[in-house]
Amino acid sequence: MSVDLSHVTTWLFDLDDTLYPAESGLMAEIERRMTAFVMRVTQLPRDEAYRLQKDYLVRHGVTLLGLMQNHGVDPAEFADAYVDIELDALSHDPELVAAIEALPGRRLVFTNADARHAERVLRRLGLTDLFHEVFHIASFDYTPKPDPRAFARMCAEHGVVPAQTCFFEDSERNLQPAADLGMTTVLVGPHALDSAAPFVHFRAPRLTPFLQGVSRRETR
Repeated sequence: MSVDLSHVTTWLFDLDDTLYPAESGLMAEIERRMTAFVMRVTQLPRDEAYRLQKDYLVRHGVTLLGLMQNHGVDPAEFADAYVDIELDALSHDPELVAAIEALPGRRLVFTNADARHAERVLRRLGLTDLFHEVFHIASFDYTPKPDPRAFARMCAEHGVVPAQTCFFEDSERNLQPAADLGMTTVLVGPHALDSAAPFVHFRAPRLTPFLQGVSRRETR
């Protein structure tokens, strides 16, 4: 059955593990780089550094914010830890490119990653020219999703009308503030169908087939 998204004029996408499959393993490699960075900053052994990294992620939305507030870390230094990561696990998917290109209206990326990482990933996926703007973590003064202030600022800066917006994310908790604003939400990824959260409106184990099957508004 086709999903009716004919009301949508703004298509809002998370980046990592959303615009490419989580099975690529890229985020696992990024996490390893982050753990090594936390070890360097805190002088903790790997296991303790990993636990602290995850604690900051849960409490602050991103590891970076915990490191900034508690250890005085420069965001640029943190980004340097993984900006040169190999992207060989990501591939140009012509079907995904075509599916996103067919979406009428504006297409935006809303990510907790930094601008350089977003630029590299989008280029590798062949999606750079299909998105009108990238709202990255520096765009909202390092106040990350799921903080409602990040959503409010993104909407204000880009004139996003929540009732006409569909947000695609692999993180369930990042969808709640979007739904609270009135956005249509889509949980993406291999565990999407396991979600029973009321603020998740649709579930897409794979992004491309979902986009191919939606009913969109007619354009002239």
